Parts: sequence; C-alpha cells; structure tokens
Amino acid sequence: MEFGRLLELVIAASLINNFVFTRFLGLCIFFGVSKKMETAVGMSITFTAVMVISAALSWLIFTFVMVPLDITFLKIIIFIGIVAGFVQASDTIMRKVAPALFYKLGIYLALISTNCIILAVPLINAGEKYSFLESIAFALGSGLGFSLALVIMASIREKLELADVPELFKGLPIAFIVTGLIALAFAGFSGLIPL
Repeated sequence: MEFGRLLELVIAASLINNFVFTRFLGLCIFFGVSKKMETAVGMSITFTAVMVISAALSWLIFTFVMVPLDITFLKIIIFIGIVAGFVQASDTIMRKVAPALFYKLGIYLALISTNCIILAVPLINAGEKYSFLESIAFALGSGLGFSLALVIMASIREKLELADVPELFKGLPIAFIVTGLIALAFAGFSGLIPL
C-alpha cells in the first residue's frame, strides 16, 4: 500500500500536475535553458537533485524544529535558506567538476534558489502534511516532471532551429506556442490518478 501511494505521488507530480505544463511555474528557467539539449539535461539533473535534497531537509527541519517551536510562519524564509545553501553547493561542485556546463547554464544555475517550483515543493509537503517518504516521492516526481518538460522542449527547439518558421515567430514566440500545445497534451493526463 505504501509503495503504491509513493508511486502515485511520483506519477501525479511528474505527469498529471506537472509544474511547467499544468501550473505554469518555473518558466524562466524552462525557456532559458531549453534551447539546447546539453544544457537541458544538465539543468534537469541539477534541478532534480537540489529539489529532492532540499525537500528532505525542509521536511526534517519543519517537522522536528519548526512545528515543536511553533515557528511555522517562518517556513518560506527557512525553505529559501535551505534551497539557497544547496544551490550554492551545487554551483561550487559543478564549477569544479563540469566547468563547461557551468558556464553554459550561467545565471540560470543561480536562479534555481529562487525558482518557484523548488520553493513550492516543500510548501506543498508542509501543507499536505506528507510523511518523509511521501515528501521525497513528491519532490522526485516534481523534479522528473520538470526534467521531462525541459528535455521535450529542448528537443523540439533544436528542431525548430532548422525549420522554416516565419520571421515573426522565430525564437520565444514559437517556444510559447509549442509550450501551449504541449500543455494541452499534458491536460489529457488530468483525472488519471485521483488524489
């Protein structure tokens, strides 16, 4: 029963309630990084790792520190601090391990710390009173959903560079149109798993 619930959370967060295509959150990084597949994959891995680790730490701090001390009103500030710490760590690690990818991601790597999806996951976890494993499953599903969105969009945008797109629609306008069409396709998943 527990595994089934965790699987439902992962599927629901990645497909049914995809933050990019159904809630329209995280669009700054989504449009900025989805131009090339290499940067999309690099951001996907970084984003998902930061999301899962920050969701786990946020749950622990919320449950064992903030609730007992009755300081839950500070959750936004504390969650942003936790995320910012992990983004700084991933920034430093990526600079040493993969400097080429670090420079390609540029400012978008720093924007992870203020990304609304990264902050929404711990807030939803706290609001829904998810258990530790449910919080991890929801964060993993959200990260996979964002990764799926980035990879789909990057593959389409790379093809659009070679396509005969009218001058007026080149660049961001066609990206918005494609995103809307993909969002319509993702709307087909709604009602798949009742939560």
